[in-house]
Amino acid sequence: MNNRIKGKNKEVVLTSVLFLMPAAFFLIVFIFYPIVNSFILSLHNWNGIDPIKTFIGFDNWKTLMVDARFWKSFSNNIVILVLSISIQIPVAMLLAVMMDYVGRRMSFMRSVYFLPMLMSSVAIGFLFRYVYDPQFGLITGFFKLFGHDKLIDILGNPSYSMFAVIAVICWQFIPFYFVLFVAAISSLPTELFEASKIDGSSYKQYIWNIAIPVMSGSIKSAIILSMVGSLKYFDLIYVMTEGGPNGSTELMATYMYKN
Repeated sequence: MNNRIKGKNKEVVLTSVLFLMPAAFFLIVFIFYPIVNSFILSLHNWNGIDPIKTFIGFDNWKTLMVDARFWKSFSNNIVILVLSISIQIPVAMLLAVMMDYVGRRMSFMRSVYFLPMLMSSVAIGFLFRYVYDPQFGLITGFFKLFGHDKLIDILGNPSYSMFAVIAVICWQFIPFYFVLFVAAISSLPTELFEASKIDGSSYKQYIWNIAIPVMSGSIKSAIILSMVGSLKYFDLIYVMTEGGPNGSTELMATYMYKN
């Protein structure tokens, strides 16, 4: 009996290993190896073309630690991370709750809300560059309607440029989390809503006290995706501002590209 159990356990282990091998191969080749190789390259002085690499130890890291531009770009990434999570997740949840409340009557709005996600980041960057344009942009035109003739250069102002970019990022990615939360709410058992209704709970109480706690897994996944995405932004920022003005929208990805 014991031999039979041990034989089955070996079969399970062997089967698991065989199924995990393809995934492990791709993880090693495309994730672990590039990370290790990048660290090794950081210990050398190399222009990326010359076959000879000069080992310099941690000199590159020492230079980076005292680079004010790097720390500025790092802090900008943190600002985007915090504001992305604090804006995108609550707004997407609110839209999802509203969509669930109205039901199928507004189901076509799911497609409308998702349209920004279908556009490329480069196209969105060019679009909002013209929206923010101080000469003939939409915002300048709006202020001119009220007799304000002064040019509104949002992307050219270091005080506002980062918030202007964050607004575009939120506009693009809120639909993704909206669809995620709509799917999560729709998948909740109807018995939960019926039981809360019998207990006299309002729809607001059902969402706040029952639906959101049950959806905690989806919310955590959305926060992690937003965090990862906030550290990877490049194309949208580069098209809109190229990291300017005066490094006010510089991110680690754009700074790395320039160097």
